[in-house]
Amino acid sequence: MNSSPRLHRVLTFSQAAENSPSLARLTGLVQESNDRLQAVESLIPEALRPAIQAGPIEGDVWCLLVSSNAAAAKVRQLLPLIQTRLIDKGWKVTSIRLKILITRKQ
Repeated sequence: MNSSPRLHRVLTFSQAAENSPSLARLTGLVQESNDRLQAVESLIPEALRPAIQAGPIEGDVWCLLVSSNAAAAKVRQLLPLIQTRLIDKGWKVTSIRLKILITRKQ
């Protein structure tokens, strides 16, 4: 049995991401998704913005998380404009998926 004390080093999230390629990649995708939403925010009516969150990026497909069916119907109408804006900003986006967030009742 090793009787020497184990030293625990506390890392910040940034330090952990730097030391883990997969975590660094995930962090980069989260940042890129948030950047994409910020780039298209002006296309979304102000009242609708709180209902939308940046979602995962899978290759050329971006997902937006939407709080309700009604909000998704409105966002669906904006998808061509949103996709064009993203392409104009340099992102390769072949499609945008919408995922409705279901809230569970307690």
